[in-house]
Amino acid sequence: MTTTSTPTHDPSKSLPKLTPRKRAPVQREAPSAPPPPTPPLPSPPTLQNHTYIHPSRRILSPADHALFLQSPTSTLVTSFIFSISDSVRDKPCSSVDKNSLPPIISQLLRILSQVDEILTSCPPEDTGSRFGNPVFRTFLDKLSTQLPTWHTTTLPLPSSCPDQIDEITTYLAHAFGNRSRIDYGSGHELNFFLYLLCLNRLSLLPPPTFPALALVVLPAYLALMRKIQASYYLEPAGSHGVWGLDDYQFLPFLFGASQLLHHPYITPKAVHNALTLEEEGPDFLYLDQVAFVNSVKNVEGLRWHSPMLDDISAAKSWAKIEGGMRKMFVKEILEKLPVMQHFLFGSLIPAVEGMSREEDLPGEEDEEEGGEVKVFDDEQGKRHVHASVGWGDCCGIRVPGAIGAEAEERKGAGAARLRRVPFD
Repeated sequence: MTTTSTPTHDPSKSLPKLTPRKRAPVQREAPSAPPPPTPPLPSPPTLQNHTYIHPSRRILSPADHALFLQSPTSTLVTSFIFSISDSVRDKPCSSVDKNSLPPIISQLLRILSQVDEILTSCPPEDTGSRFGNPVFRTFLDKLSTQLPTWHTTTLPLPSSCPDQIDEITTYLAHAFGNRSRIDYGSGHELNFFLYLLCLNRLSLLPPPTFPALALVVLPAYLALMRKIQASYYLEPAGSHGVWGLDDYQFLPFLFGASQLLHHPYITPKAVHNALTLEEEGPDFLYLDQVAFVNSVKNVEGLRWHSPMLDDISAAKSWAKIEGGMRKMFVKEILEKLPVMQHFLFGSLIPAVEGMSREEDLPGEEDEEEGGEVKVFDDEQGKRHVHASVGWGDCCGIRVPGAIGAEAEERKGAGAARLRRVPFD
């Protein structure tokens, strides 16, 4: 009996030949632009026979804004702010010996303490409202009348040059908030540093004083502004505060990131550690500002009340944060028309040829925010900015600043109250 063998099946002859798949090219993120460098700070001008002028708004259109961005004044402001930031790299606040401050720094601190005395003399009315307290206007009016005198008695400015004093003190008068809207924002904070820039142009604040400006004068100004905000319930200038970073301030984050640039153990994630904020906050502006924000919000945790600060804390290094803050200063302040429309130009911080003048626009009570707008005050003194299409934020639902909301809630609930638990 013969057996027939069954032929074996050869898979290699029936299946197609396998070829490796080509991997899709990896999409790499484009490298981010480097942070803007610090331009050289121009030397103070020669002021012999100089003519001083009262500062006024000159950015009244997008064309004016474009002229400003290409001007030496824009470079001057950037250089001054970034030079101060550079001067405090890796320096805690305690690195400045407060017992041997230059006389001009002590004089500036004295002026801020005099502002505090006026604040004490103008206690807020108990209106029962979480919104701006009208006594703030009385405070600013008293302040404006005293500033010229202080600058001839406390600061070494000659009383024989009232135009010079008027130009310089105008910036300081605009550094504590808006009188009609009873609000405060990054533009007012910038005005304080424009005031210091004017003193620099007078050779009163040379570069060796820059660390003390950031580490001594700025903390004193911040402490004063917190008292003013708490007293008069100043609303954040803008519907969402300083671009969602903070309700009121910006420069403490720029200078504070510079302070922490190469810190051996404080990392960006440290902003979530309450003990670190408590122990290191007095020495570092960034941590101190985060601790203050935490203290006035009625929910616990940056992720709930300050999502941008929470996102930033994931950065790999303080260098990344410091570079981002530099970009933000340029992109979100100098290059934003709604902010820069409030910028004041005088003779020490000059406008450029071709920019508009307020007196050339009869009937305009405020600058435009881009496009055709109508600006007016209603019967209650509230400022309205209405665009050509739709309504402005001024006519939406008012949201009180965190300080006012928290203070009024504390009044109603007493000392013992629970923090609300946010939903996820």
